[in-house]
Amino acid sequence: MNYHCPHCTIDSASTDRRTFVRCGHYRRSSDRRIIQRFKCRLCRKTFSRGSFDPCFKQLKRQFNQLIFEHLASGVSQRRLAYLLRLNRKTIKRKFRFLGWQSHMLLNDFNKRFPKAQIVEFDDLETFEHTKCKPLSITLAVEGKTRRILSFSVSRMPAKGLIAKRALKKYGPRPDERAQGRKMMLEQLKDLVEPTALFKSDQSPHYPTDVKRHFPIAQHWTTKGGRGSSGGQGELKKLQFDPIFSLNHTFAKLRADINRLIRKTWCTTKKPDRLRMHVAIMALYHNQHLFLPKRV
Repeated sequence: MNYHCPHCTIDSASTDRRTFVRCGHYRRSSDRRIIQRFKCRLCRKTFSRGSFDPCFKQLKRQFNQLIFEHLASGVSQRRLAYLLRLNRKTIKRKFRFLGWQSHMLLNDFNKRFPKAQIVEFDDLETFEHTKCKPLSITLAVEGKTRRILSFSVSRMPAKGLIAKRALKKYGPRPDERAQGRKMMLEQLKDLVEPTALFKSDQSPHYPTDVKRHFPIAQHWTTKGGRGSSGGQGELKKLQFDPIFSLNHTFAKLRADINRLIRKTWCTTKKPDRLRMHVAIMALYHNQHLFLPKRV
């Protein structure tokens, strides 16, 4: 790996190899690893291999993987702090860091695979703080493999019996679902074949969106069915579900993300936090499906 001095920003690949020299080492207190230190001959300042780590200057980095796995396994942040004997502020900071990292790593992980030929997408509805302030998660998965390709989180106005009460209590609420679908389909351009087959339900907005971003792609729609049982609106009560890969993934999100469980007191307070949590779950889901299992 070619390092560069973080102080004078001179790339080692474009200078003499003797620009940087070894300058001892130290034992990192967070995970007890021995880290090599270097010294720049130009600015006379030192840096180490750890200076280029995303976890640089992060305390308790040894808990990162454990927290990542628990957050994708139905454990809330408060319960996680209790189980690991950590402060809730520490868990909160770790959650935001892991969410930010997962957003970047998810797209890089998906680029390792061939472009998808079959894509299934739809919306999952949840809420922030109260049912009067609903949210929509637009998710796209690869057919049959259930690999999560892209997603977006959008605010939407309340509908049904609580629409009037929500409007009176919280005022008008913007509908961002169109922008969310546009963002998700834009992200799919590097991961999906232009002639791919898109599958969805019979929402009147989907054909126009797919045609705009994938002009030569096929779009196949199916009528939505009833839930298989109480609380499982995503798993359909059908002998054959044409978009089973998507509905099965939605059901897993309901089970593995604590804030998405239908009857729970662990609710989302900010849409951005839900976006981070879905990114953590999506990356963990893809890694669990395609990476070798640990013994």
